[in-house]
Amino acid sequence: MTATEPLALIDHHVHGFVTGGLGRSGVESLLSEGTGPPPPGTSVFDSQLGFAVRRWCAPVLGLAASVPAESYLERRIELGDAEVNRRLLRAAQVQEWLVDTGYQEGKVATPEQLAAASGTPAREIVRLEAVAERVARDGTSAADFAASFSAALTAATRGAVGLKSIVAYRLGLDFAAARPSAADPAARLDDEVLLRHLIWTGVDTGLPLQFHVGFGDPDVRLHRADPSLLHDFLLATQDIGTPVMLLHCYPHHRQAGYLANVFPHVYMDLGAILNHVGARSAAVLAEALELTPFTKMLYSSDAFGLPELHYLGAIGFRRDLARVTAQFVADGAWAAADAERVAHLVGSANAVRVYQLARA
Repeated sequence: MTATEPLALIDHHVHGFVTGGLGRSGVESLLSEGTGPPPPGTSVFDSQLGFAVRRWCAPVLGLAASVPAESYLERRIELGDAEVNRRLLRAAQVQEWLVDTGYQEGKVATPEQLAAASGTPAREIVRLEAVAERVARDGTSAADFAASFSAALTAATRGAVGLKSIVAYRLGLDFAAARPSAADPAARLDDEVLLRHLIWTGVDTGLPLQFHVGFGDPDVRLHRADPSLLHDFLLATQDIGTPVMLLHCYPHHRQAGYLANVFPHVYMDLGAILNHVGARSAAVLAEALELTPFTKMLYSSDAFGLPELHYLGAIGFRRDLARVTAQFVADGAWAAADAERVAHLVGSANAVRVYQLARA
């Protein structure tokens, strides 16, 4: 890494940008995890994330830093979505994208479309629940569900580099740890036995298995999305060795760091929260680095819908990691060479190793 070469980043959990037109309200709706519009007379731009967009994204669109929100939105419309996407995604300079394709399929860019817009490769992360829903829609009988799901997952993961579960949304992370003896597809896809069956089938593939943890939209019950609730499951899967990737984690990032510290197959990231906490992001990153082994943390933006989030995630993570580790060096606690090595590990090397990207 030199002054002209930014830290190489692999975004190990991200989504596509919205492919349809985005008006003012569409942009604002994607700047919050909330499900409704802001109160009358207010704007979602009046938030840490909104301020970050105005500060850092505006110059990429040819505006002064921190222009008013209305000026930013006008410029966005003037350029058009395709040009906005191209500018922001290419300015992010992300080396590779690992894309969760299981949410809002058909409304957001595919890995191929993200690669084309950004100019860098993209690979797929398969969502377990999305595969199960397709199997259920096909009218699979209860007797055939397990075999049909296994076959569908095998087909879906050809060329994919990982899996994801949203059990935190459907149930909570406090599910029973043991492998279930049967799964009933007639049950809703928030049935515990069925969800456990999906997860254990995923474990058996050996592909890295991502879990949404902590911060998310109102469907998440935050107290049931604490990764420490996975402790027994992690004990049950430790000898199998399938990597378990804890995504986002805030405000449970210290618990996630503990789990990554004590379990050899557990990894974590901070995902979307660094965008959402804005000017406080370096403090959150420093907390995550307290206990997480440096070989166990990965970069992720969890960007969805808006290319601003892909861009902010990348530039913000580089800035925060440099700021935090530079302070460690200034305090005499770290050598400068160690700070560079940790940046390389977290930025890209850990993802290459865990997802076996060199062989994918």
